[in-house]
Amino acid sequence: MHEVMELLEEETKDFGAVIEFFEPPAIPGFGSSGGFSLRLLDKTNEVDYHEFEKINNEFMDALRKRKELTGLFTFFAANYPQYELKIDNKIAMQKGVSIGKAMENLNILIGSTYEQGFTRFGRFFKVYTQAAPEYRRYPSDLENLFVKNDKGEMVPYSSFMKIIKRQGPNELTRYNMYNSAAIRGLPAEGYTTGDAIAAIQAVAREVLPKGFDIAWEGLSYDEARRGNEALYIFLVVVVFVYLVLAAQYESFIIPFAVLLSLPVGIFGSFLMLKWMGLANDIYAQIGLIMLVGLLGKNAVLIVEFAIQRNQQGAPILQAAIEGAKVRFRPILMTSFAFIAGLIPLVVSTGPGAIGNRTIGSSALGGMLLGTVFGVLIIPGLYYVFAKLADGRKLIRDEELSPLSEDFVESASRESLLKRLQKVTILKRKNSRKKE
Repeated sequence: MHEVMELLEEETKDFGAVIEFFEPPAIPGFGSSGGFSLRLLDKTNEVDYHEFEKINNEFMDALRKRKELTGLFTFFAANYPQYELKIDNKIAMQKGVSIGKAMENLNILIGSTYEQGFTRFGRFFKVYTQAAPEYRRYPSDLENLFVKNDKGEMVPYSSFMKIIKRQGPNELTRYNMYNSAAIRGLPAEGYTTGDAIAAIQAVAREVLPKGFDIAWEGLSYDEARRGNEALYIFLVVVVFVYLVLAAQYESFIIPFAVLLSLPVGIFGSFLMLKWMGLANDIYAQIGLIMLVGLLGKNAVLIVEFAIQRNQQGAPILQAAIEGAKVRFRPILMTSFAFIAGLIPLVVSTGPGAIGNRTIGSSALGGMLLGTVFGVLIIPGLYYVFAKLADGRKLIRDEELSPLSEDFVESASRESLLKRLQKVTILKRKNSRKKE
């Protein structure tokens, strides 16, 4: 899409007109174009259209200075050539002309009105009434038109009406009953629509005079209202992972050895996005959430083995070293197999390529950096937090071994004793038979 827009902009740059191109909306039905869309509102209802245009242009100039924004365009302009019909009511009344009938007659002469229809030759024909083209070709022709007064006399419009040439808005748009100017644009390369919305809000606070405000529309309306929900979703994911690990390890300290290994991978994800020139959008955020599980899995492999060795009597340092050695090859094998599977997404082309590149680059960069540094950092993190948790109990006389494992061990011990008893009995019977 960006390549097509750049090609069209290059082809139309010498047309002598301002031609803007916009992407289709990300969600069909939410607005008429991609990027962001907003309205500049005049809440004073006291400013004329020319002053409103000046304020709108100043606002647009301030927006163009922000590096987060590009492709800015406004549909409001108050410099379109227009003709104002100025009617002298007193003279019209003296001549017996009704202003309402005069405007209705002028509308028919310049435009048209449907009178009736008839059927001929097996077809239906509509009849419209209007002045002949030669009598409504130029604005000055209006002064040569006539209207009937209340006595049935023909009165020229020029006797009570003047034509004044002026400039005005091409269209009048309202938003929540306020005069408004529509503004469209796109986030610059490397920035998201969230960054663009924050930049516009900052400029509006600095530049707009009292009584003027902005309002969002289309997809930007929902995005501005919801704010940065991705951050809260990511925090919920991290808290959920922490609670699961705390239940698994029966410790509130050991899970930090897994969680604190994640920032390295997250940094790698953002570094890869920056290097590829991609935005931190919903695709990148999906990749980050996926990284929490994938990198957390690598950390769990090392920490779980180290905890088991520590419970079997090995010192914490030795358990951490053994966990790193034993789990080194499985972690590299699974991680690099996943990274190889992401390469087609990173180099994808065609429709939807930006989304594929974003989610692929986010996951690949985070997985690569998180794996390379994770196998070095995770054992050290386990050693630190295992030392902090060593000898500490939340409950007096707390059992360190999990209840499920104790149950399994006791059940297996009982079954082993029963088997030994059976073997002993069989041996005694065999010995008696021999005797």
